[in-house]
Parts: sequence; structure tokens; C-alpha cells
Amino acid sequence: MDCSKVLDMIYEYSGDEDSMPLLNQIQIWLHTFFCSDCTEEIERFELARNILRNDFFPHSLGFEHSIMSKIALENEETETSPYSIPAGISTRNWVIMGIVLFTSLATAFLGFEFQNIARETGMSFLLPVGITVGVVLTVYGAFFIGSHLKELTERFGL
Repeated sequence: MDCSKVLDMIYEYSGDEDSMPLLNQIQIWLHTFFCSDCTEEIERFELARNILRNDFFPHSLGFEHSIMSKIALENEETETSPYSIPAGISTRNWVIMGIVLFTSLATAFLGFEFQNIARETGMSFLLPVGITVGVVLTVYGAFFIGSHLKELTERFGL
């Protein structure tokens, strides 16, 4: 078996060695029995993993207590407050911004400077402008639908 394949298997199952198939464990054992380079690499990997798991972030009692008390306080505030402020931007603001965006993109073609530029450059200028307008409106619509998916499915019964 190739050294890179053995190391890939070790890295793949590094978090949960118990889930590694028995055949892979046997292949790794046989390979490391004959290959001292892979044995050293696996030992270095396990040492680094243990350092990162145990010694990298020292345990801080005061920090854990302060964070957990703040989380509990936030949970109490959201449960007791009947007038909680919704997270994110409201649907009304999204629609207003969409109308402003669509209107500004549609009226950009009516300006005198745009007419002069379009006349001088010809149709080769209109294609990138049209693609840009289409991409902007499509991306805005995708973000709107993605951020309000639950509301839209409830409203339209999908």
C-alpha cells in the first residue's frame, strides 16, 4: 500500500478511530510495521493532535462561568419580553429596497450620458450592461428568497 494512502486514512479517521473499518486498521498496521517513515509521521500527528486537544487552550474557570451566565440572561430576556426585536431585515424593508434597486437599474438607461455612450460604442456596450443588471436582480432575488424561505412557504402554501 502507498504511504500517502495510509496517511490519508489516518487523517480521515483521526477524530474517531473506533469507526475505522477493520480492514483499514489491518492495512495501516501492516504498512507501519514495514515503513518507519509512516510510523514516525503517525506518531508526530498523534502527538500534535493530543496537544491541540488537551493543552492548546488552557481551561479558564472564570471565563466559562461568565459566558454561561450571559447566555442564561439572554434566554431569560427573550422568554419574558413579548416585544422582542426580530433578527435581520424585515420583509417590508427587503421589498422597498428591491423596488428602489429595480427602479434605479431600469432608469439608468434613460439618462443622456447613457444614450451618448450607447450610441458611440454600439450594441457591444449594451450586452455587458444587460448582463450586469440581470445578475444584480437575480442575486438580490436569491438572497431575498433564501432569507425569507419559511415566510414564503407559509404564505404560498408550498
